[in-house]
Amino acid sequence: MPLASPSRPERVARERMREALALARTTPPGDVPVGALVYSPSGEVIGRGVNRREARLDPTAHAEVEAIRDAARTLGSWRLDGCELVVTLEPCTMCAGAILGARVRSVVFGAFEPKTGAVGSLFDAIRDPHHLHQVEVRGGVLEEEAAQVVGAFFRERR
Repeated sequence: MPLASPSRPERVARERMREALALARTTPPGDVPVGALVYSPSGEVIGRGVNRREARLDPTAHAEVEAIRDAARTLGSWRLDGCELVVTLEPCTMCAGAILGARVRSVVFGAFEPKTGAVGSLFDAIRDPHHLHQVEVRGGVLEEEAAQVVGAFFRERR
């Protein structure tokens, strides 16, 4: 019996994650390679970001925050209603707050982050039922590839 092909949502999530992984590889030297893209409801990229904490000496310059800021500028609004954020690494608490604050509809992430992940690994800041805004989450998309990108960075540092 042939293997079933992935569903359309799964194919789209993988395609978008491949784009985010390519973006992660452009992260400035010294920063953890993470890439984030914001897609409009129609499917176009409206925001891009990579980690730039070291490059900018800014603790808030995470890939997700950079992509959200870029998307808000593109739309001319802080509200990212109906948008999807695709990021190569599970968001931290700060990024989870930015995702909620921007009213992002859904988040797709690659590798789980057991030390700082706030979307299911350490705890789940996004899907708390007390939030006024609910976000759809899909984790582990191309997880191995995403983990390799981050893992290679830390292996080089040891």
